[in-house]
Amino acid sequence: MSKLTNQSLLERRTKVLPKGLGVAFPVFAETAKNSEVWDVEGNRYIDFIGGISVLNTGHNHPKITERVREQLDKFTHTAAQIMNYESYVSLAEKLCELAPISGDKKAVFFTTGAEAVENTMKIARAHTGRHGVISFVGGWHGRTHMCMGLTGKVVPYKNNFGPMPASIHHALFPAPELGVTEAQALESIEMIFQASIHPSDVAAMIIEPVQGEGGFHQVTPSFAKALRKICDEHGIVLIFDEVQTCFGRTGTLFATEQLGVEPDLMTSAKSLAGGYPISAVIGRADIMDTPQPGGLGGTYSGNPLACVAALAVIEVIEEEGLLERSKVIGDTIASFLAALDNPKIANIRHKGAMLAFDIVDAQGKPDAEATAKLRANAFEKGLLLASCGRHGNAIRVMVPLTVSDDVLQEGLEIIKAAL
Repeated sequence: MSKLTNQSLLERRTKVLPKGLGVAFPVFAETAKNSEVWDVEGNRYIDFIGGISVLNTGHNHPKITERVREQLDKFTHTAAQIMNYESYVSLAEKLCELAPISGDKKAVFFTTGAEAVENTMKIARAHTGRHGVISFVGGWHGRTHMCMGLTGKVVPYKNNFGPMPASIHHALFPAPELGVTEAQALESIEMIFQASIHPSDVAAMIIEPVQGEGGFHQVTPSFAKALRKICDEHGIVLIFDEVQTCFGRTGTLFATEQLGVEPDLMTSAKSLAGGYPISAVIGRADIMDTPQPGGLGGTYSGNPLACVAALAVIEVIEEEGLLERSKVIGDTIASFLAALDNPKIANIRHKGAMLAFDIVDAQGKPDAEATAKLRANAFEKGLLLASCGRHGNAIRVMVPLTVSDDVLQEGLEIIKAAL
């Protein structure tokens, strides 16, 4: 059998996979460890993407891998709603203990972040008996039909897939980098109430504590408190979508902890299980209990391999001090970028290691073309970088929190050279 090459695999891929399944880099992974990946030709890459913020505990963490291997010898699937298993209950207990929501809580598991978001909508609508939902411009909530509707970015996620679900309304997201103030964002919610839907018909309001695909723009404590006040006044369920921000990425287990506000429901996914597919909805017990038996679930939801992996992730974060490490990584990257004093770099922003910066032209305008060139140059030098943002000009860093100082510095030097 001939040796695999990236080019031969790309040719095979093109023949059998649809164009809609894009790929950022023309290489195929062979092995990976911590924050490094090697392709089928033996080329090494420093991973500043982490599977899109899925690998906070790094590639192939030995403790997580060991727990999954142990579970493999027992069983890999029963369907939790057919025959339950202890790890599902243990993980729910742990998340209810750790989630920043007071009082009695309950949790339920799914497979993807989009599934978790979708089920918050079901739970909120069942609890309130209402239909309307408010999300935010630039928000990212997933690829299912409902989640596409919630997402506040058309191209490439919603274009050609309409019509979107009814009763979804988008408010402005406050971001000083984009010239949107908190007052303007709150006014846009009031305009929705005046022009589109009465607040008594709104079931839920959903927001990311830090926007992911939208460009890593941050909700402030003051804005979160304003949303909590609006929701309390009108009986609206407040949902914090922590699919990307959870499990240490922002320097706390959940980004919500930094806002001084409790949501009614919250989602978790991505780094919850160190690369194994699982997501969660955690929320106030009275709200979570509203759907009838059989109203929640899914064939693969809360897979036992992913449950034991998630329990191991929680241990690793505590044992290795990854919450503090997240803050150190974020501060290190921000300081390095600021010291470059490069006019192409603007608006360095981060919570913990959830960091982004904009690439701009000589007039300070978004420069998506230069951003794409930076990613390409970095890739050629062995660094994987991702872009995001409404204008496609933000570079986002999602390096594993387990990255060594040497590899982190090596990656930063590649950014400097690639600029």
